[in-house]
Amino acid sequence: MRRVPPVAIIGLLLLFVPCLTGSDRPTARQSLCLIPYPSDATIVWECRRIKKGESLESLFGERWIDVARFNRIDRRHVRPGVALKVPQHIEDVAYFTPLPRHYPPAEFEGRFLLIDLSEQFVGAYELGALRFSMPIASGEPGNKTPTGEFRLTMAHRDHKSTLYTIEERDLPYPMTYALLFHVNKQGIAYWIHGRDLAGYPVSHGCIGLYDEVMQKQYYGRPNQPELQDAKRLYEWVVGSQEVAGARIPLKDGPPVHIIGAEPAPE
Repeated sequence: MRRVPPVAIIGLLLLFVPCLTGSDRPTARQSLCLIPYPSDATIVWECRRIKKGESLESLFGERWIDVARFNRIDRRHVRPGVALKVPQHIEDVAYFTPLPRHYPPAEFEGRFLLIDLSEQFVGAYELGALRFSMPIASGEPGNKTPTGEFRLTMAHRDHKSTLYTIEERDLPYPMTYALLFHVNKQGIAYWIHGRDLAGYPVSHGCIGLYDEVMQKQYYGRPNQPELQDAKRLYEWVVGSQEVAGARIPLKDGPPVHIIGAEPAPE
């Protein structure tokens, strides 16, 4: 079926107070088929519920990454009972992106990020041309990701939360490959960083990207990590400025435009 569906820093300490990243929620309670994205109207898809013993790999072979990106979900959250959007023609979601190939506000910027909350996707632009794009997990209801025009000001490859821990474990929540884009008047910092993607907005305002290596380390899954979008974006931004373990101030960091609103289940 076809579904149509500027900021003052409040002291140095506050700069590093991260936003809550959300918890690992059982996605079997929610059908991803009910999460509406504007781009759904461009793909003919069917709703399919995952059965016991099935996985993205077993169902879609080498094309499992395309289906994962289309659903904005990672392998750890594809469990029995989860309902996914499955393209009628798998080739329709090859290299899937719902973002424009050319973005005029980015034409005079060597690096520029566009985050579309309505689509739950981020695009990396160079002089207006889209170089690559990635699915995201943004703020859940009541903890919206701020919209507007920002700029990346800090990078920290090994960032960890100072407030929150991994669920049921006394370990700081990992915020790998973190890129700071906003600190609000209350001193809450908003980052783009690695995390899990459940297939719908689940954070407390940060922007999450695939990091299966981190998930393997902390959660034991997946067995063979492949998706490392957080690392790719971080290296595209930081380049030769990388200093292992150190926070890196980004002078004249890339602009970040955040548009749209998080989708709500139908």
